[in-house]
Amino acid sequence: MPTRRKPRQDPIANSLLAALPRKSYLRLVPGLAPVELAFGHVLYEPGEPIRDVYFPGRSLVSLLTLVEGHLALEVGLVGREGMVGLPLALGVECSPVRALVQGAGPALRMSAPRFRKELAGDPPLQRELHRYAQALMTQISQTAACNRFHVVGARLARWLLMTRDRVRSAQFRMTHEFLSHMLGVRRVGVTEAASVLQRRHLIEYSRGNIKIVDERGLEAVSCSCYKSVRDMLEDAARGAAIP
Repeated sequence: MPTRRKPRQDPIANSLLAALPRKSYLRLVPGLAPVELAFGHVLYEPGEPIRDVYFPGRSLVSLLTLVEGHLALEVGLVGREGMVGLPLALGVECSPVRALVQGAGPALRMSAPRFRKELAGDPPLQRELHRYAQALMTQISQTAACNRFHVVGARLARWLLMTRDRVRSAQFRMTHEFLSHMLGVRRVGVTEAASVLQRRHLIEYSRGNIKIVDERGLEAVSCSCYKSVRDMLEDAARGAAIP
């Protein structure tokens, strides 16, 4: 289970919460518990009740769809820009996906009953979650198309850039085996794609540690899905900033 952390008076790390009017955010604070999400921890399984929602800071959560007889496939990625447990905001109490922590780090947790109560009486929170729901739906649709039509190398570059944006770091830990689950390909395919990126001096990879050394170069070899999702998230953030 996520471990509880001591509350700190830091700037708001989660962009969705940071976009709320101060009054709305302060209403939420008593119900938000700082936690540390551990790599590999499963927050939800498909069909199970959502008991808590999470607002990631520097942590990262993959949304995986499961098909019998096949590997789990990532359909969405949630970091500091959003919330894990969005179906609750849409009146759905069970998760349709597996939510797996693939980037350890801090987050804020709120119980499902408390979240439903706060949401019902807070129009600004409702608006931000509606914006984020649209953004996540776009990301899921784009990811589905990406997994079907784009080559592994371009998809890997896209995924690395999306991870960088959410954890705000060009260096993070990720194994080839884990990446194969995220991209829905065999491990050997990820290894070959990562080797190509390394030979082109776009990344450095050693014993599970990945470092992006040429961000512009990696963007150049990434598929167009990265820019589409990034621009959509930036548009949503600009919309949230408008009074």
